[in-house]
Amino acid sequence: MRISELALRTGVSTHALRHYERLGLLRPARTPGGYRDYAESSRREVIFIAMSRKIGFSLKAIAEHLPAYRSGRLGFDDMIGAMQQRIVEVDGEIAALRAQRAQVTDHVRWLREQKKKHAQATRVKRGAARG
Repeated sequence: MRISELALRTGVSTHALRHYERLGLLRPARTPGGYRDYAESSRREVIFIAMSRKIGFSLKAIAEHLPAYRSGRLGFDDMIGAMQQRIVEVDGEIAALRAQRAQVTDHVRWLREQKKKHAQATRVKRGAARG
């Protein structure tokens, strides 16, 4: 199947499919005219890649699991282990984001205090100028 059909059948853009090919994740055959010719197995591989990306796996991690997926050796325990590790990573990202949010909140609080001080200083200056 051509790249446009694969994109349509998987919901993945042709741009992303070309990117996956450049990275070696996909290996389409070529027609005599030079067009990409994807096998039906490519559809399953693209869906595997897309689902893995959706839950946050890097393309490098996907590339490491893809040979086992292709050969049918990627078992449930392997997938469960990889996903449990991903949960640990996500928990770390959440903790880092919470810390960053707290810092932003502190900055907002500080800026509000500075705004009040500035407004008060401006009122004092105006009052002194009038008086």
